[in-house]
Amino acid sequence: MCSQDNKRLSVCIICYNEARNIRRCLDSIEWVDEIVIVDSMSSDDTVDIARQYTGSVFQRSWKGYADQKNFALSKARGNWVLSLDADEEVTPVLREEILAEIDKVAAKNGYRMPRRSFYQGKWINHSGFYPDRQLRLFRRNKGRWMGVRVHERVEIEGSIGDLKNDLLHYPYKGVISGQLQTVDNFSGLKAEDMHEKGKRFHLILLLFRPLFKFFEVYLFKRGFLDGLPGLIIAVTSAYALFVRYVKIREIENKLGNE
Repeated sequence: MCSQDNKRLSVCIICYNEARNIRRCLDSIEWVDEIVIVDSMSSDDTVDIARQYTGSVFQRSWKGYADQKNFALSKARGNWVLSLDADEEVTPVLREEILAEIDKVAAKNGYRMPRRSFYQGKWINHSGFYPDRQLRLFRRNKGRWMGVRVHERVEIEGSIGDLKNDLLHYPYKGVISGQLQTVDNFSGLKAEDMHEKGKRFHLILLLFRPLFKFFEVYLFKRGFLDGLPGLIIAVTSAYALFVRYVKIREIENKLGNE
C-alpha cells in the first residue's frame, strides 16, 4: 500500500449520468492507488455507484471538459495520472503495460494508447475509430488539460511515448440514438467555437464537406471493412458535419425560439 501522500498512480474520471457504464470502468481499475471522480450533478445512480469504489467523489456543476478534468487533476495525489471516461475499460494486459512503463527509470512524461470502440454490436477496427490514439497517462506535474468547449487535450511538458495495448471504449450506448444525441450536443458546442474564431456559414461547405467526410471515413479510412457498422459510422460522421454547419448558420442569423 502507498502512503496517503505518496501514491504511485491515480485515475481521474469526470462523468454525468453514467450509471450504465461506470461500474464496468471502476471494476477495471480497482488495482490503482487512488480514484478521483468529478460528477457534474448526475440525476441517476452514478454517484452512489462511484462511492462504492472511492471516497474521492466530488460533485461540481459543469464548467467545460478541460476545466472539469483540471479540477479532477487538482484533487489527485499520485505521481502518475491515468485519465479515463466512464465508458472506458482498462484490460488486464493494458494494466500490466502501464505498471511496467511507469516503473521504468527512463519513463516518458506522457503516453498515448490505442482505443478500440464497441459499436453496433462489434469491435470497430477502421472507420477512423481505430487506433484513435489517446494521450491519457502522464506524470501529474507534467500535464495539464487545455481546450475550449470540445476536443480538450492534455499538454505534456517533455517526452511522450506510445503504449501497445488497447483501451476499450463503449460509446453511444452502442446504438445510433446515442450517437445522434452526442452529435447534437457536440455539434452545437463546436459551432459556437468556430463562430467565435470567425468561421462563417457558406453553402458550398454545407453541400460538399459532409460528402467528402463520408468518402474519407468509408473509403480512405476503410470503413467498408467494418461492414454495416462502418457504413453507419460514415453516414453519421457526414451528418455530424452537416449539422455543425447548419448550427453555424443558426448562430449567425440568431435563429431559434426564445
